[in-house]
Amino acid sequence: MIIGYDAKRAFNNKTGLGNYSRMIISGIASAYRDCECVLYTPMIDDELAGYFRGIGNVSSRQPLGLERMFPAWWRSRGLARQVRNDEIDIFHGLSHELPHGLPNDVKKVVTMHDLVAWRYPHFFTKFDARTHQKKQTYACQSADVVIAISEQTKRDLIEIMNVPADRIQVVYQSCDDVFWYPIEEYDKQETRKKYNLPDNYLICVGTIESRKNQLSVIHAMEQVEPDMHLVIVGRKRAAYAETVMAEVKKHPNRIHVIQDADFDDFPYLYACSRGAVYMSHFEGFGIPIIEAMCCGVPVLTSNCSSMPEAGGDAALYADPKNIDEIAAQINRLINDEALRTDLLAKAEIQRNKFTHDKIINNMYNLYCQL
Repeated sequence: MIIGYDAKRAFNNKTGLGNYSRMIISGIASAYRDCECVLYTPMIDDELAGYFRGIGNVSSRQPLGLERMFPAWWRSRGLARQVRNDEIDIFHGLSHELPHGLPNDVKKVVTMHDLVAWRYPHFFTKFDARTHQKKQTYACQSADVVIAISEQTKRDLIEIMNVPADRIQVVYQSCDDVFWYPIEEYDKQETRKKYNLPDNYLICVGTIESRKNQLSVIHAMEQVEPDMHLVIVGRKRAAYAETVMAEVKKHPNRIHVIQDADFDDFPYLYACSRGAVYMSHFEGFGIPIIEAMCCGVPVLTSNCSSMPEAGGDAALYADPKNIDEIAAQINRLINDEALRTDLLAKAEIQRNKFTHDKIINNMYNLYCQL
């Protein structure tokens, strides 16, 4: 079986969609040696390319000649010729897109992570929202199978884009390998020193943008005991981030922002905390919930979208629009020891629903059914 992958993000994105792409590609290639994996990407980051070194059944393709001057065009239309030459059996678009002109005898799969561009187009410029919508529409129309990363995304595909239910399969995500390793006390202490972390804090991980709702968490902290700090970990995006930073400046000794944390340090940033707070308004899945569970800290998250699907009965929930409710649940999370013990015990079960082995096995079975 020869599988072609849109690998732009696998080679160039260090978080989110990049993590998902690397997990699927390396997982399939390592576990199923009968699969030859061909990765199509307009450019390669040498550091991220290290994920695939030593895996003999993985090769990459990049644009050649004049096509190198037009990488976006090559990725959307030009690579179809290379797919034909490589005799690909299945082409998998790992992040909402499929190239135009793929041969008819190539089975086409696309992973849809969320429909934020449809539900919340105001989070984008008008041009970007329309571009995302057009790409997603084409991908869903041309795919033989549309993979939804959650039941929430499946419902959105049916309700918003009118994708037939029988062409959608739910295959969950997992978090990066780095979160599944044992947490060592020495590494926790080194991370505390490296980032000058407070002794007692909650962690809030995610790009600083309005959908992630960090501002509500900051306001909720005003109703939490004063020796509890908040550490926000994420890069800034657009005007919302400036509003958040202005609010942070009002609490310089209590609210902290880390924008450029090394990804390998994330497990220890979680593990040093008293708990994780993730109050996003909408997510295709909510990876930070699983990350926190893997790192042994209890989670408070939103009671909407896909968050209850990820957290199950192993998380605490609040309305992301209700600051008083967020504050009340934070106080329960940090003070109720019986609740904390119960959540952590349930988290060990919940997180095992999303192990790499299960995700990769489900994906391989899907390929074999095409």
